Amino acid sequence: MTVASKLYVGTVSHHRFRPVSHRLRYRMFWLLVDLDEIGALARRLMWFSHNRFNLISFFDTDHGTGERIPLRAYVERALIQAGIEPDGGAIRLFCTPRIFGYGFNPLSVFFCYRQNGDLAAILYEVHNTFGQRHSYLFPIAEGSQIPLRHDADKQFYVSPFMDMKMRYAFRVSPPGDRIAVAIKGTDETGPIIAAALGGKGRPLTDGALLRVLLTHPLLTLKVISAIHWHALRLWKKGMKIRPRPPKPDSPITIVSSNR
Repeated sequence: MTVASKLYVGTVSHHRFRPVSHRLRYRMFWLLVDLDEIGALARRLMWFSHNRFNLISFFDTDHGTGERIPLRAYVERALIQAGIEPDGGAIRLFCTPRIFGYGFNPLSVFFCYRQNGDLAAILYEVHNTFGQRHSYLFPIAEGSQIPLRHDADKQFYVSPFMDMKMRYAFRVSPPGDRIAVAIKGTDETGPIIAAALGGKGRPLTDGALLRVLLTHPLLTLKVISAIHWHALRLWKKGMKIRPRPPKPDSPITIVSSNR
């Protein structure tokens, strides 16, 4: 049986251009989980569990609405709202798992496929450190060139040092042997920030999971600690905290632009 789910190991980088310059880069690993394979993965793997504690685990409530509804149903409902009729194609979620029961995903990405294997849509799910989440859904036109490029106005408060009046430009190479996601934030005067992540795929085995636990210990705790540490450094550089607006009325922004 062919398994689509994978482990990806790579790096994350951020570069703020103004009003102060600031860079960060650190090693990461992620899971690519085919939503139809989660149950089988949990039964096959000793160190991975679905909706219960393990060294590495995946909880449905960490994504989507946060409620106990199947993630496939949640994503397919969003696809229908975007005018895309689901045909039972694969839905694969690229995310950081929980490690020793703790997890935080600044960005998770649902790759939504048609039965013929073509990519139908990408759903970017953004989490902030205030317990909120918001998603951007981009339909993918047939014949789109790789890497995929699309853009959207910022709708969701993420960093307390970023204004809301921004536009995001996404550049994505969907998961295969490698994966790459780059996001640039700009305003009317030019680029403000650029973020990128990328990694190389590995088979999802117990041995591979133990190896990344040894090479990336307490990863999710490291992620949330790094976010607050770099926020403190930005504040010390003179950055002012922007007020947090109400979250968007809709949990998903559907964007038609795809270039």
